Formats: sequence, structure tokens, C-alpha cells
Amino acid sequence: MNRKYIFNIALISLFAVFLIIGSISGYEPQREIRKNFFDFTLEMLKLIPFVFILIGLFEVWIKEETIKKHLGENSGTKGYFWVTLLAGVSVGGLVVAFPVAYSLYSKGAKLSIIFYYIGAAAICRIPMTIFEASFLGIEFTLIRYIVSIPLLIITSVLLGNYLSKRNYKLSAGK
Repeated sequence: MNRKYIFNIALISLFAVFLIIGSISGYEPQREIRKNFFDFTLEMLKLIPFVFILIGLFEVWIKEETIKKHLGENSGTKGYFWVTLLAGVSVGGLVVAFPVAYSLYSKGAKLSIIFYYIGAAAICRIPMTIFEASFLGIEFTLIRYIVSIPLLIITSVLLGNYLSKRNYKLSAGK
């Protein structure tokens, strides 16, 4: 067994012991922690299977040539436009964005587009934008987009160029 596996098992065991001792002793914050943990776990169990199905369909249905043409090295500014649309209609936030980003990368999207997609998936989702505009106002939402999107593009281009010059490649997480 490797050290990472042992560390993960120890961490899970420690959390389980905390839950058990907290339940026995009546430690009040533990009840809220336990409730939040199980609520979050239930939400993830509802979402993750559909995410895997959608990622699998994306892998099969979207051709590598299409990704390279629209999001590859020669995509230019239109790549950022397409990725903004993709990020805007994404559901599930970053839980979905990271697997989609890896799929895009493995099909030939350039690094700066990948970085921009991850950021855009966090800030440009349509449901979140509607919710934000209804509570904070359309002016706030417009200002946030006007400020955040150019900054996101600039940082993703800088980071993508920096890593590309150093021949950075994503690994499979082994």
C-alpha cells in the first residue's frame, strides 16, 4: 500500500471516530457537521452518475477534430467565445467543469482555453447569473462580467503560454 492510500484511510477513520464520539458525548457542533456531511454526500450521489454519463457522451459524440478546430492552438478569440457558451450552460459547477476540462484537453484544446473554461464555469453559469441579477441587480452583474471576463482571459492566456513554453502536459492523475 502506498502512503497516500494509508493517509486517506486514516483521515476517513479519524472523521468516523469524530462522528461517533460526538454522537455519544452530545457535542452540539458535531450534529450540524454530520447533517451537512450527509446532505452534501447525498447531493453528490444524485449528481455524479449523470456527470459521468454526460462526460462519456461528450467523449463519444464530440470529435477530436471539432475540438481542435474551435478550441485548439489556432482557434483565436472565437475559442473563448465557444468556451464561454459551454461554461454558461454547464450544470454542477466545478464538479462538472474539471472532468469536461480534462476531456477538452485530451481532445486537443489549448491550455489557455482550458484555464479559461474552468474559470468561466465558476463565474458565467446562466442560472447563477439570473439568481445574482435578481438579488444584487443587473448593474452589479454587468460590472462583475465586465471586470472578471477580461481578467480571466488575460490570466488564462498568460498561464497557458507560460506552461506551453515549458512543454507542460497534463497527466492522467496516476
